[in-house]
Amino acid sequence: MPTAHPLRAELNHELHARPPEALQAPLAITHHVMWCDAAARAQSREHLQALLADAGLPPPAPGANFHRVDLNGTGLRWELHTEFVSWTFLRPMQESELRALETGEPVAATVPAPTPGFGPWLRALPGESLSHVNLWTVPRDALDGQAAVRALFDAGSVTGSTVISHSSDLHTDMLPRPDGHLRMLVLVGQIGPGQVSPRRLGRLVQRLLDIETYRMGALMGLPDARESVAWLASGEAELARLAQAVRDATPDDEATLLDRLTRLAAQLESRYAATHTRFSATAAYFSLLEQRLAEIAETRIEGMQSLHDFMQRRLLPAMHTCRSADQRQAALSQRIERISGLLRTRVEVGQQQSSRELLAGMNRRQDLQLKLQSTVEGLSVAAISYYVLGLLGYLLKGAQKIGWPFSTEGSIAVAVPLVVLVVWWSLRQLHRRVMGRVHDM
Repeated sequence: MPTAHPLRAELNHELHARPPEALQAPLAITHHVMWCDAAARAQSREHLQALLADAGLPPPAPGANFHRVDLNGTGLRWELHTEFVSWTFLRPMQESELRALETGEPVAATVPAPTPGFGPWLRALPGESLSHVNLWTVPRDALDGQAAVRALFDAGSVTGSTVISHSSDLHTDMLPRPDGHLRMLVLVGQIGPGQVSPRRLGRLVQRLLDIETYRMGALMGLPDARESVAWLASGEAELARLAQAVRDATPDDEATLLDRLTRLAAQLESRYAATHTRFSATAAYFSLLEQRLAEIAETRIEGMQSLHDFMQRRLLPAMHTCRSADQRQAALSQRIERISGLLRTRVEVGQQQSSRELLAGMNRRQDLQLKLQSTVEGLSVAAISYYVLGLLGYLLKGAQKIGWPFSTEGSIAVAVPLVVLVVWWSLRQLHRRVMGRVHDM
């Protein structure tokens, strides 16, 4: 048997994580989504362990991101995600609760306390409440569906569609009630061919809860987008002014303009770094939302809008705002880079021109130095020859006393050309050796 990859089991398990449950209507479901940072997610695990300990149940497995448990007939489903933690409570409904749906005064879907101290425990869920959904799944023939829809939902916002192969009806108005919760009602088909199996109902419930969770997750980028759009208006105006100034700038203005461009680029990069991750998450949540909407396979009920239509009309403008803000930030960054490049090119051209002028001045000074050096070399030949001839004169005067046959003046006169030539040749040789060493360096 070949050696297994160390991540094989974990990656395989990911395909089966958070499986849908088999659910049997009528059922009351309460779904809490808590927006959490890393510390709050760790506290959520401890919060769950405290509840299980009070109920005499074992804690979840170390490192588990999903846990399902039954608390005295009430199901609890805990899920740990990257940015949020969801708590889902499920319990069967009594006959009196079905009648309460028809009157618009449903018994709170919040699960009754299965253990002592459950109420304070529920109010102390770690994190910030992002979403709270009360969902009821009820057999069609168990209550007056039309009366329940009129009593539970706002007539101007209620949606209506058939789901699960036209077997069941879905209604919601996506309006938060005073306690912050949204209401959803699923009237479940019970007879063939539209009969809904517990597994299909479980998948529908999970997708409906995902839709609300991902809707709120996608909208988390909207405040950043609105703030970015306001800043981008001023940033784009500033860049337009800088572009005009760069066009009309003199060399003395270039350093100031480059500093302004650098400051604007730094402000944009700071904002881009702070918002790009949020906008990427928004796009991912919206993609998941659209996928879940497609999976429930809605068909609009005549005279009512579907949940998909509702989402498209209300949510798409917000998503376009987030996408536009992200794209405008990227475009502004590219424009700043182009204008900065043009300005740097101007500065470099000016510097090259200054360098050429400096080199030309250095060449002129070098020519003058060479001419001066030639003059100095000529004077050096004359001076050295003069001293050599003086020494030669002393030598000839001494030589006459030991028999030199020629006069001192005549001998010096004859030696002058020879001495000058030898001194000149010696200095040239020395000059060549020195210049050769300089070129070798």
